[in-house]
Amino acid sequence: MTAETSQTLDRGLRLLEIVVEQPSGLSVGDLAEQLGVGRTVVYRLVATLEEHALVHRDHEGRVRLGLGVLTLTAAAQPLLRQLALPVLRELADTVGATAHLTRAEGDDAVAVAVVEPRWTDFHVGYREGSRHLLSRGASGQAILSGRRGSSDVVRSSGELQAGAYGVAAPVVGIRGIEASVGVVSLAPLDAASELAVLAAAAKLLRVAQR
Repeated sequence: MTAETSQTLDRGLRLLEIVVEQPSGLSVGDLAEQLGVGRTVVYRLVATLEEHALVHRDHEGRVRLGLGVLTLTAAAQPLLRQLALPVLRELADTVGATAHLTRAEGDDAVAVAVVEPRWTDFHVGYREGSRHLLSRGASGQAILSGRRGSSDVVRSSGELQAGAYGVAAPVVGIRGIEASVGVVSLAPLDAASELAVLAAAAKLLRVAQR
């Protein structure tokens, strides 16, 4: 038997999902059309979400995301890190290189979690919280690649640190979060390492969607 659900809550969540995908905002009419409901219903949904600062209407009446989503995002990041650590541990020890989870924050890529391999004598040091432009390094470029719908690995060499080699793959499918999984090494990475990175990205996505 299918569990009973709240139609109003479902519509409100769907409205948020639609607004997330349109940073420039949407009119009430646009939202009504996409939700398949009347404008009156959309006005009620928007008013309720505005009370919680999850959306707001600009001077043109277009509905945009509100600052309240930052609170939800901040709460989600520690959970994402917790889910990622076992995956990164396996990746780091398999490849013998420093593994990391990186997420987009504005125009920057930020290292959310970092795990160093346990069996190597030397490896790249990479600090959690490290920040760089999305356009630099494999981790940021993988996020940009994911925005274009790709799930392939991205490679870089010496872009963030001289003599360091990076491979990363986008984690596509976690709503509201743009992220990548990758490794950074002191030596060029082979095809087996790239496959391990792809497998880690897929595994993290499965774990996050449970």
